[in-house]
Amino acid sequence: MMMGWDKMRTVRRGARRAVANATATLVLAWVAALALSAPAQAWWNDEWQLRKKITIDASATGANITDPIGTTPVLIRLHTGNFRFASAKDDGSDLRFVAGDDKTPLKYHVEKYDSLLSEALVWVAVPNVQPGAKAEVWLYYGNKKAVAAADAKATYDPDTLLVYHFNERGTPSLDSSVWANNAQSVGQPAEGAIIGNGVRLTGQNPVTLPAAPSLTQPAGGAFTWSAWIRPAAVQPNAALYSRRDGATGDGLVIGLDNGAPFVEVTNAGTAQRSGAGAPIAPGTWHHLAMIANNGQVTLVLDGNPYASVAASLPALNTVALIGGDTAATSSAAPIAQADPSAAAQSPAAPAADGDGTAAPAADDAAAAAPAPAAVPAMAGFAGDVDELQIAKIARPAGLIKFAAIGQGPDTAKLISFSVDEETASWLSGYFAVILKSVTLDGWVVIGVLVIMAALSWVVMVDRAGYLNRQAKANAVFMTHFREVADDLTMLDRGEDAEVATLGGRLSAADAKAMKSSSLYRIYHIGAGEIRHRFRSGTAPVLSGASIAAIRAALDSGVVKEIQRLNRLMVVLTIAISGGPFLGLLGTVVGVMITFAAIAASGDVNVNAIAPGIAAALVATVAGLGVAIPALFGYNYLISKIKDLTSDIQVFVDEFVTKMAEFYSADRPDPTAHRMAAE
Repeated sequence: MMMGWDKMRTVRRGARRAVANATATLVLAWVAALALSAPAQAWWNDEWQLRKKITIDASATGANITDPIGTTPVLIRLHTGNFRFASAKDDGSDLRFVAGDDKTPLKYHVEKYDSLLSEALVWVAVPNVQPGAKAEVWLYYGNKKAVAAADAKATYDPDTLLVYHFNERGTPSLDSSVWANNAQSVGQPAEGAIIGNGVRLTGQNPVTLPAAPSLTQPAGGAFTWSAWIRPAAVQPNAALYSRRDGATGDGLVIGLDNGAPFVEVTNAGTAQRSGAGAPIAPGTWHHLAMIANNGQVTLVLDGNPYASVAASLPALNTVALIGGDTAATSSAAPIAQADPSAAAQSPAAPAADGDGTAAPAADDAAAAAPAPAAVPAMAGFAGDVDELQIAKIARPAGLIKFAAIGQGPDTAKLISFSVDEETASWLSGYFAVILKSVTLDGWVVIGVLVIMAALSWVVMVDRAGYLNRQAKANAVFMTHFREVADDLTMLDRGEDAEVATLGGRLSAADAKAMKSSSLYRIYHIGAGEIRHRFRSGTAPVLSGASIAAIRAALDSGVVKEIQRLNRLMVVLTIAISGGPFLGLLGTVVGVMITFAAIAASGDVNVNAIAPGIAAALVATVAGLGVAIPALFGYNYLISKIKDLTSDIQVFVDEFVTKMAEFYSADRPDPTAHRMAAE
């Protein structure tokens, strides 16, 4: 029987050890996770309260751009779904963009920021975007003391010659690049274009681009042109962008012919046009780009190659038109005409023949030959245009596709936003607003719950320490109790130093630890009852009635020890059951006060209701904060108490069994055996 109990105790100790090891493993894993995540918590500047990670995904899981991209301005669209406008300054001047290393500030500028409509358009210069990879940018905001740091000129590289956002009203479009190539005519605004506002072209109101030195196009040079377009109707031979040299007849035209985009290059009087592709539907936005490089001109529609023509660009230094053809205002070359008066006075003037026909002119006085006929003008493009950009280099195909995806309606697969992070969690942000809205009754309830939480934690710490000490002391006691051979009272003789046992010596340290054991205290009761029944010099024999009486005395000790183990546990049960109800009481009272205040003021406003309701719910959160730890602690302590209670009951049975064995009437007297041996 004793071996069965030993095996049971061994199994229980093994289970407890396994649970302890698993708990320690989880704690170490949590600590390791915190350590690994610590570098990600670095903050570029603590004066900004909020930040958000923006991921630019050019990999196969995102935009799937495999061609080179490089440094490019990225359009960041902010709205209520990804940005807290209420936490930023009204004009957005506290916006800051930092590279993925969270150390390097990035250049940016704001095209539009409307805190009332919760809409913002921001261009950020992201360096060295790699194809097929992800890049990260941090957006910081929430600093009321910040000053504006936007810099449109630094957002674009020097190779960008012209950038029109078309967000002006009543004034010519302003160039956002460093070259300041502002438009020379006022365009008609188009509300709700694909990126903020655009320009609306009717075919009769083209936007004039200046003939600035920076816009001079060398013969055979590289060139990139891009814009978002939305044709209003199907037009034959409509010029979207036109630039011609009136003296030479050379020119460059980008347009649409019955909805099909084309590029036409004229060199030395010879016009070359790209082949026609699939037309685009009227009323739909499309990104159109033209890239010229190394004798090849390519049209790119929505980021994909559309058409091309083998031609080199001519030298051009004239004005250009958006939505019109320059041939409508000037001929490719003037037509030579004779002066009538000069012809009458000239001696070389031909004389009329008798039949009335003109006589041939003299060989050395021939009339001037006429120049080539004027280039027929194309119709002006009718529709909307947005985000016009011109560069003096050939942009890589990956960058054009990046712009078509990142600026269009499918930007979600390229750009994603993470949740907001805050510098402080309890003293700033939403929680600070909630705490400021808590009423007096709520603070009273929260104060009571704080006291309950403190008491429950004190009880849990006290009980956990006591139960652990009991388990260790019981283990020491049972080790020496099982070594007792013939006298159950030998561990209770009261020696301060050492007590002889069957298997060795009981040290003073073990004796001191053993005295605090609950099993020892029960054993002490049994040993005292045994000594009380033995007379000096008589054989130690106990009758059945005596054993039953001693068992009753042991049971009384068991009850006291179980009461001692369960001491103060009622505090945890009160915290578990009473905490949520107190929190609910505070919430109900807070909601009542909030609605009473609304009824008194007569102003039904969500912004007025929300803080009061949120503050009222703080009481419920506090109640749960009291109950949940108490519940976990209570269940843990109860399991420990059950184990110790089982040990006590097993020990009583073992003690009674040994007592019946050692002190039965038919057991030989160990004293007589010793005397006979001597």
